[in-house]
Amino acid sequence: MAIRSWPLYLFLTALSLMFLIPFVIMLLGSFQNIEQAIGSPSEWLDAEFTVQNFIYIFTNNDFARWIFNSIIITIVPVFSQMFFCAVLGYIFAKKEFPFKNVIFWGMMAVVMMPGQLLIIPRYIMFSEFQWINTYLPLIVPEIWGIMGVFFVRQYMMTLPKDLEEAAYIDGANDFTIFWRIMLPLCKPVIATVGTFSFITNWNDFFTPLIFMTESKMYPITVGLASMLSREGHFGIEMAGAVVSFIPTFLIFLFFQRYFVKGIALTGMK
Repeated sequence: MAIRSWPLYLFLTALSLMFLIPFVIMLLGSFQNIEQAIGSPSEWLDAEFTVQNFIYIFTNNDFARWIFNSIIITIVPVFSQMFFCAVLGYIFAKKEFPFKNVIFWGMMAVVMMPGQLLIIPRYIMFSEFQWINTYLPLIVPEIWGIMGVFFVRQYMMTLPKDLEEAAYIDGANDFTIFWRIMLPLCKPVIATVGTFSFITNWNDFFTPLIFMTESKMYPITVGLASMLSREGHFGIEMAGAVVSFIPTFLIFLFFQRYFVKGIALTGMK
């Protein structure tokens, strides 16, 4: 390790600790009883740990139902986005049709528009469809994602044209080339799209808050917020936060290899 690199490592270590401390407080606080939780965090390591907070959130709230709702409104968009973004990314990367670039960059321009601007028209439309307090307002608009299409397109543009031409010579059609050649080669970026979709939909708070008004239909984010305002117990609040955090942590842990590789290669030309 070069001596001149020490300041950089010290800075990165300090930065890591700054982000890690709130997580440690959340984790330790979730295992404290009410008397210990209202005390100083410096005393928590010597205190007696308890799992009563976790038992409480599952037995005195609709916490299991909120988790189920979050799973539904997350898993469906994850798989649909992985598929449709792959298809659209392949079309925009490898196929030629009139106004292709105009259509693509027009789609990208929509990303710049704040989602809050569209929430009122969407609410009126979904009310007419009688979709309020159903999963549909949270699933249908997330069937595919513009940024996912962008990632897949950029990745596929790095794949050599010779692969397609060789497949055409061997008699393969477009579906075979997409399914047998492009999809296997695009595992990293498709995993990245799925990871982004999971984190976005699992942690989304604003959209469910608008379209879900019944407690039993809350996802875990909105349910946790309602529980925080009702319980006012630090240990219970932190226990709910820990349970909410576990799925996103596991997804990132298992797909980290693909995630980093996909992000790195989408920047290549």
